[in-house]
Amino acid sequence: MTGMLASRSSPVQSGWDRMPPQMDGSTQVPLRITWLGHATFVLHTSRGVDIVIDPWLTTNPACPEPCKRIPRADLVLVTHGHADHIADLVPVARSTGADVVAIVELCHWLETKGIRHLHPMNKGGTISLHGVTITMVRAEHSGGWAEDDPTWYLGEPVGYVLDFEGGLTMYVAGDTALFGDMRMIGECYAPDMAILPIGGRYTMGPSAAARACEWLGVRQVIPMHYGTFPHLTGTPSALRALVEPKGIAVLELRPGETSA
Repeated sequence: MTGMLASRSSPVQSGWDRMPPQMDGSTQVPLRITWLGHATFVLHTSRGVDIVIDPWLTTNPACPEPCKRIPRADLVLVTHGHADHIADLVPVARSTGADVVAIVELCHWLETKGIRHLHPMNKGGTISLHGVTITMVRAEHSGGWAEDDPTWYLGEPVGYVLDFEGGLTMYVAGDTALFGDMRMIGECYAPDMAILPIGGRYTMGPSAAARACEWLGVRQVIPMHYGTFPHLTGTPSALRALVEPKGIAVLELRPGETSA
């Protein structure tokens, strides 16, 4: 685990400027992370690649108004078909022309919407795009369906392991409960950091997320899927109290904020 981890910075003020390319491969932090609230993130790599995770923007009450449109993206990763993760997937994919990675059933649905740059996968598969190696892994949650056509089943929920140039490995859990194969993810992929849900009720809460951090062996965790609605009661402070005594850092971002 050789990659540098992110630290907290200041809110996004003036749009979505790309990071300058990393020329010497040695001094620049290989990843910046913008949280747009709930489960929506934009990952900015040091080589100028923008990766969007689970775009929910226009009706997301946690997403700041200046961030409700994503003007550019190179890659979109989708964890599952619930509306609070894909409500803006089609418009983002259309407007940016980004490559879209999702489970195969969800990709079939996107084809009917005219989305062309699709990379269907299933759990256990690995592909490489834009300098990032992407492995689709299991998640314990429910699936989804297209709200305008209930006959479309959008596949099972998934997570991702992302290997970035420079040696940083990130586990993106998606919506999930704690499950024993997180130990296997830790053993097989050795992630440096993880994006984990902590809200409770529909996903694991802080105590289960803390156990996940131990099983994964991560050095840093970014909490998500909390505070959007009143019944998502898990908090970063509760997670911090459980993991920081064990040497695991919590990167708590405000919606619209980008890590250093």
